[in-house]
Amino acid sequence: MDNRFNELVNAIKVNELFHKKEVEENKKNTVLTVLAIVGIITLVAGIAVLVYRYLSCKDYDDYDEDFDYEEDIFEE
Repeated sequence: MDNRFNELVNAIKVNELFHKKEVEENKKNTVLTVLAIVGIITLVAGIAVLVYRYLSCKDYDDYDEDFDYEEDIFEE
């Protein structure tokens, strides 16, 4: 009877150890999932900024000659 009781206690200890490992793995998985979501959001935001800059590219060199008011003031 003593032997059987010791086996039962050992089985309970082993189950507790496995349960602790499962809880730790779940915490690690949660952290990895959160980091993956943050990374994906950052990537999408970065791509959106690049597309915006590409599409809203304004070439100000074309307008330099049209707005030379300083030269007109000094010529008078």
